[in-house]
Amino acid sequence: MVDAPGTPWHGPASVAVRQANLRERNLAALVAGVCRATSPPSRADLATELSMTRATAARLVDELVAAKVVDEVERERTGRGRPALALRPGSGIVAVGLAIETDRVLARAVDLRGDVVVDRVAPTASRDPESVLDALAREAREVRARLRGRRVVGVGVAVPGIVTDDGRLLRAPNLGWNDVDVAGALQPFAGRHRVLVANEADMAAFVEAEPAPGRPGDWSDFVHVSAAVGVGGSIVTGGRVVAGEHGAAGELGHVCVDPSGPACACGSTGCLERYVGLEALAAVSGLDRDDVAAGMGPRAAEGDVRCQVALEQVTHALSVALASVVNVVGISSVVLGGHLATLPPATLDAIQQRLDARVLGSRWTPVRVRAARGDDAAAATGAAHSALGDVLARPAAWV
Repeated sequence: MVDAPGTPWHGPASVAVRQANLRERNLAALVAGVCRATSPPSRADLATELSMTRATAARLVDELVAAKVVDEVERERTGRGRPALALRPGSGIVAVGLAIETDRVLARAVDLRGDVVVDRVAPTASRDPESVLDALAREAREVRARLRGRRVVGVGVAVPGIVTDDGRLLRAPNLGWNDVDVAGALQPFAGRHRVLVANEADMAAFVEAEPAPGRPGDWSDFVHVSAAVGVGGSIVTGGRVVAGEHGAAGELGHVCVDPSGPACACGSTGCLERYVGLEALAAVSGLDRDDVAAGMGPRAAEGDVRCQVALEQVTHALSVALASVVNVVGISSVVLGGHLATLPPATLDAIQQRLDARVLGSRWTPVRVRAARGDDAAAATGAAHSALGDVLARPAAWV
């Protein structure tokens, strides 16, 4: 093939840096600096860190403060004179994060600091899509009604299934949903904001990668397991969730543990979900589903044989499934979320030891396993963080 005349062989030309472009980049750099700081910086601190003139940093920070993207707070006095004002992410900027689970819907507002401002949870008696989405919209409206004085900048929704770029839920086996327009159903609530719909496991992993908007977590590369009735998963590299070609990467719950195992709602057999999901563990342990997370470990320690068998089932199934994933993707850190985050330390150690035995590279890079942070609505939080991402990436649009 011959290039058209005048077409550079090395790709499109770089965009010229104009004054407006420079301002946008500097605003984004300042917001990023405030969000990732472990202690509130001053204007002078940011100017030094970003190699920016103090006058430019001060002027742009004033714009961010006026728009409530950044808040001014007083530093503790450490010597004579008036202490410099420090800067924190804006508490007046919020996004609404929503989540659909098998038996409840969740709605919460999260600010740029990562603080939950309003939180709502409602049980759902029906799994009919229209009924569930109506209940979710009601909770979302209730959250928004309590946000007087705060600026809503986006809406995110976490769902337990495969999602298209335009917000359709293609398939959610544990809900029994196929081809549901989640974004369209919730758009009237969102108004002028686009409804961002994403897989719930990806959103829970997002919170592990970024505990507060713009603030990196301890691990930038890990495999995340999100467990409830269903079991989801995500692969995170460089602090970013890997979506895959069709947005369905990380479906760990449907990695095969035993081809001759029990039938799964997805149509296959022996999936990880059938061994470590809540219903599976309730059946083995003899506990009610709602008691599995808090009760299985303590009961096993007291000598309950059925709970001990359940913990052994978890250890075996996770080590088999995760070893395949770790060997394929080359990421040796694992985060266990949902009810798996409550596993006893001895069980986590046993999973790690079995993974070390199964993972090819563990001799040089031992596998690390830890529990997720204690957020029982991590997917809703992650959905809100995702919606806040536009403010971090393009603060000029909000100033």
